[in-house]
Amino acid sequence: MILKPMSSKKGTEKELLWQSRFAEPFDREALLFSSSVDVDKVLYQEDIKGSIAHVTMLSEEAIIPVEEARLIVEGLEEIEQEISSGALVPGWEDEDIHTVIENRLKEKIGPIAGKMHSGRSRNDQVVTDTRLYMKQAIGELNNALEDLKKLLLEKAETYRYTIIFGYTHLQRAQPVSAGHYYLAWFNMFQRDGERLKDLYKRVNISPLGAAAFAGSTLPLNAKRSMELLDFGELFRNSIDAVSDRDIIIEFISACSIVMMHLSRFCEDLILWSSSEFDYLKISDAFATGSSIMPQKKNADIAELVRGKTGRVYGDLINILTIMKGLPLSYNRDMQEDKPPLFDASNSTISSVRIFTKMLAHTKLKEERLAKLTEEDLSLATEIAEYLVRKNLPFREAHRITGKIVSHAIESETALQHIPLETYRTFSDLFDSDLYDALKPETSVNTKQSHGSTSFASVDEQIKAAREKL
Repeated sequence: MILKPMSSKKGTEKELLWQSRFAEPFDREALLFSSSVDVDKVLYQEDIKGSIAHVTMLSEEAIIPVEEARLIVEGLEEIEQEISSGALVPGWEDEDIHTVIENRLKEKIGPIAGKMHSGRSRNDQVVTDTRLYMKQAIGELNNALEDLKKLLLEKAETYRYTIIFGYTHLQRAQPVSAGHYYLAWFNMFQRDGERLKDLYKRVNISPLGAAAFAGSTLPLNAKRSMELLDFGELFRNSIDAVSDRDIIIEFISACSIVMMHLSRFCEDLILWSSSEFDYLKISDAFATGSSIMPQKKNADIAELVRGKTGRVYGDLINILTIMKGLPLSYNRDMQEDKPPLFDASNSTISSVRIFTKMLAHTKLKEERLAKLTEEDLSLATEIAEYLVRKNLPFREAHRITGKIVSHAIESETALQHIPLETYRTFSDLFDSDLYDALKPETSVNTKQSHGSTSFASVDEQIKAAREKL
């Protein structure tokens, strides 16, 4: 702990909160190895908020005098301002942010500061801080996803009548409404939001009052602490309260799925913005150039989001590996839960936000897409379904259409430009009405099945998506 302009170089001469039982001071290198303050200093506001709630409850239950509780709370509020302003800088020799705050409080108000920890363990303290942090992080991530979903609906409405290629196996498959395409992403991110909403119920449980793991002999009012911290539910089992890290695993898992969706979307944008595809344009504000090749325009922001996906996946493997062999209840291994939690949270929230901003400045090249879709073999399915409507079994219709496609490729003739006489050499079921079916607009707009790409269906999907928002 450093209070500017002074600095501390005493290392292990600092008092550690648990040290009284030991005859020898903690080894300096061991303290440096075990110190987590460089990571958990992020939680200083949550820690102070939790301590104020705990002290308020202690005073209300007459476990500590009201006046002493007032001094503690005022001291904690001052410390929050000191850390926020940079006047108080946590140092590694204080072990963790909890020690930083308690030692600073002792400097301010003396031994009374020690009463703050009555009936509380570092175990229930840290999980309370973590849950408070996660409630905030879930809210931020959900808000970022809401902004992305609103943008996707705007894109769907803007491009509902624009026809693009739908792909399978990265091969042109069938023409679809671009609005239908954007709505597919909307549904993915909608599920991401639903996962977060469901997870929030399990995060919104107060563990304060569980103490080390077995509870306390003091007459704690855990329900009051829960109310003061705006938790929705109280822990049921004190062992589980301090040893559970399922919510962190769930959260990083949810982040991993969000990042997977973003990465897939980025892959489309990267491919479609290339010269080979040239379907869309990403604003220069979200692209970079080459240090040696002046002509280059690289979709770097999309590539970075795609790259950060692997980072978040690593966070998930990290926390799963930490927890897989731990006996009940608390183990110091659990200190390592915060780096993957913080990293996954920050990486995912920032990725969603920058991706949304980039996507807002991305435009489809509608004229080029109209020209490409008009003369492409992706309309072949329409030929097969045309024959099905003429009462031909689909397998036979598929076989005939395959031969027509081979002819189109060999003769370098678009399906729309093959003469009717030629079509009739493959089947006498073909008539002049075939050419109406061989238009991208007809292909898209005659889709009748539920959730399809027809313009009417897309309009209904947009309406339903807007209701979900």
